[in-house]
Amino acid sequence: MKSKSARMAAIVSVMSFSAFAAPAFTLTSADVPDGGQLTAKQIFSGFGCRGDNRSPQLSWTNPPPGTKSFAITLYDPDAPTGSGWWHWTVVNIPATVRSIAAGAGEKGSHVLPASAIQGRNDFGYAGFGGACPPAGDKAHPYQFTVWALKTAALPIDAQSSGAMVGYMLHSNVIAKAQLISHYAR
Repeated sequence: MKSKSARMAAIVSVMSFSAFAAPAFTLTSADVPDGGQLTAKQIFSGFGCRGDNRSPQLSWTNPPPGTKSFAITLYDPDAPTGSGWWHWTVVNIPATVRSIAAGAGEKGSHVLPASAIQGRNDFGYAGFGGACPPAGDKAHPYQFTVWALKTAALPIDAQSSGAMVGYMLHSNVIAKAQLISHYAR
């Protein structure tokens, strides 16, 4: 049987460890409000939608130990396809990077780090494709996610589908940080 002082030391030890837990891996944006509405800047230009089709500024903090690279995805799970809609996939962002500028997702962008690769979105090209839910549908949730990965590079190219990128991300993820905005038309 442990003495009272040994039990107290164990309790203090557990409390001290909890007080020094690592800060959360977080994603923020100057352009996209978490829980709010997307603006015309992030709306697709085409398919009946009229927006700027511009990827937002994104920043992340406190990646977990062991992170060797990052990836970014934009996904709409409510698209009426049976499998959602991949609006944007970017992989092979160096572990030293903590933000990307607005407009980085344009086709052929030179704003992303040189090692970054944009996969093919469900509009059919490599780059950012903004929100464009069916007219009259409920507001769709647009999930912006930064993935901390255990590998420095994924074998992805500009023709890789969102499903392929998603498979590779789930196989290599350490942690995810996410913000969700909504849009309806």
